[in-house]
Amino acid sequence: MGSTGARCYQCGASTTFSLAAASKSLGRLMPTTAPVTYGILSVSCLLYAVSLAATFRETGTLVAPGGMFNIGGIAGDVLQRLGASLPLFIDINQPWRFVTAVFLHGSILHIVFNMWVLMDVGPQIEEMYGSARYLFIYVITGIGGYILSSYFGKFSVGGSGALLGLIGVLLALTMGRQSTSMQMLRGQLIRWLIYIAVWGFLFPGIDNWAHLGGFATGFLLGKILSDRPPATADERKRAYAMGWFAALTVVASFVMAAMSALRGQG
Repeated sequence: MGSTGARCYQCGASTTFSLAAASKSLGRLMPTTAPVTYGILSVSCLLYAVSLAATFRETGTLVAPGGMFNIGGIAGDVLQRLGASLPLFIDINQPWRFVTAVFLHGSILHIVFNMWVLMDVGPQIEEMYGSARYLFIYVITGIGGYILSSYFGKFSVGGSGALLGLIGVLLALTMGRQSTSMQMLRGQLIRWLIYIAVWGFLFPGIDNWAHLGGFATGFLLGKILSDRPPATADERKRAYAMGWFAALTVVASFVMAAMSALRGQG
């Protein structure tokens, strides 16, 4: 594409008014390596800081009851106002909770562990699928996790359902592939799943239903999506559409959560 061209020579999209143009402009503001992963990290940490400040303002302490696992613990009513996932009959009437809960966390250990896993797994999946489809995968698997969690009546927050979704995507693409690298990756992922399952059964408060729902959604997406960045004009258009759908869903969800919280205070 020439610097003064009005349309991309690869996909024919307008370079002034289109999803492709908006994506290119936004991309200049983001890190060149794994921008969506860093974006998820930044949003999650910002929301944790906001929720921690709100908790401190209400309680006057940064250590919730429960010892070291609740250092920096967030008050339940704060999480509920910001968009925690609740039982299904509430989430259906307030559907933004399926999304907002993915970016909220309940304590310092909770967010540190989840963000560590995100930075360990996310960049390789983002490189494999492209940033736009990666964002779509993260948001959709998070939603899948909280649909199942809310069905079983859980009050829950955290990105672990989406993270299990990423693991599900990776496991799906290794199935049926017998190369040494794929077998090694499959073995690592299965060990991860065993560790997470044992952790989930040993420690109370871990939302195993969100983990299961996110993993199942990710595994399904891993079977459907091609495990490479978009290569053709049509693939790029679909990828941009998927990415922007996910991004706008997240923004709209937090706007609705904020409006609901303001109405509750009025």
